[in-house]
Amino acid sequence: MTRIAVAKGDGIGPEIMDAVLSVFTAAKVPLEYDFVDMGKWVFDKGYSNGMTPEAQQSIESLGILFKGPMETPKGKGVKSVNVTARKTWNTYANKRTFQTLHGVDTVFSKAGIPIDITIVRENIEDTYGGIEHMLTHDVALSRRFITRPGSLQVIKYAFEMAKKKGARRITCGHKANIMKITDGLFLEVFYEVAKEYPELKADDVIVDDLCMKLVSRPDLFDVVVLTNLQGDIVSDLCAGLVGGLGFAPSANIGDHISIFEAVHGTAPDIAGKNIANPTALLLSGIGMLRHLGLMQTAAMIENALLFTLESGVHTGDFGDKGIPSVNTTEFSQSIINNFGKLPFHNPKPMLADQPVTPTIFKLEKNPMLESLDTATENILGVDVFIESNEQPLVVAEKCLKHTLDLFKLVTISNRGTQVWPKGSSFTNLVNQYGCRFESVGEVALTQVDILELYKRLSADFKICSTELLNAWGDKKAYSLAQGQ
Repeated sequence: MTRIAVAKGDGIGPEIMDAVLSVFTAAKVPLEYDFVDMGKWVFDKGYSNGMTPEAQQSIESLGILFKGPMETPKGKGVKSVNVTARKTWNTYANKRTFQTLHGVDTVFSKAGIPIDITIVRENIEDTYGGIEHMLTHDVALSRRFITRPGSLQVIKYAFEMAKKKGARRITCGHKANIMKITDGLFLEVFYEVAKEYPELKADDVIVDDLCMKLVSRPDLFDVVVLTNLQGDIVSDLCAGLVGGLGFAPSANIGDHISIFEAVHGTAPDIAGKNIANPTALLLSGIGMLRHLGLMQTAAMIENALLFTLESGVHTGDFGDKGIPSVNTTEFSQSIINNFGKLPFHNPKPMLADQPVTPTIFKLEKNPMLESLDTATENILGVDVFIESNEQPLVVAEKCLKHTLDLFKLVTISNRGTQVWPKGSSFTNLVNQYGCRFESVGEVALTQVDILELYKRLSADFKICSTELLNAWGDKKAYSLAQGQ
């Protein structure tokens, strides 16, 4: 028996979790459950991260969390318990599989276009760091972190998963045409990893083009890996292709801890009525069983689910309206009754179990992810972000007083668009400028040089933030302003 942590969740969470566990019990799944306290009601008791210390200790000791949907209280300044859990335990890869389910009508199923897409979303970094500041009363800033080690973790997982799945194609979705440094790094790592998997066709597509292609020809795609925010959006888009979030399983995979969950809402309007659809949570649980090596049981349960859907059994949120809907308990019982039956469409093979020996780590310190850096690092300048409601020429004149012989003022931008030394009077401005200072002759600077410039500029401006202009070897590691 394998022991896992289970959090039933909020709203309809307890009902659908009980339904799924009843299916597991009937299938004699060799699992034991440690029920832990997480969710909105835990926030309300004063735990700011949405989980009790006992829950955190249990999950960290067991390594697997199976959770229902959870609500984050609104207007209390607390972070989402779902995001907190994923980031706290470094579940760096969010895997969501979208497949045609016969009995769940969509425009694609009616057109006979099969869908079998796996989205792998980076789960830790990007704007989901939630690092935001007001630079002026009009200007907000969100910091977007894309790291080489973090990108390597999720992309390596995506390739390994695609190889095991027998995928024909793996695609990187990105916006590197605009975000050349951040998305550019993610794309660079993708092609570095692709060299290790010559048997897989690896390609890339700009994310907006990807979205258009997904809603027109979703059958062309197999495995798609994306950064966090873009992956979040594309995942929900793909859920819409197969019938909605009620049919979208989710797995959050880490090296030490993994989380399997339904990503749909808590549906408080129907909570307690025993009419919720447990399919997404059941599919997530089936993915968990495969993760634990219980391949035969997972296939039996999934085949029974697919047979049930093909038979027209449905809860009130989907299916043939000419057939009376069933409640949550009746839906799960129908699946149990269909154990051993195979669906007509896409039956899952009964693979041999692959026993997994859980390795429970007790980490004494935080792992440090760092790639090898062999190039010489130099500071070539600084971007100084200042608050001012003056015109660009006035701002430039003040900046030029402080360059002395070490710095030159290269450009001034506003919202990323150059407004000095060239620009247009038709460019609307806000009260925050980016002033780029580079060293004369591209000589290497010290942090003391930067601080002295900061000190001189502060006599004329409120400085909101700064960013060093770094270079590794002959590669400049900063972008140009629009129009520069």
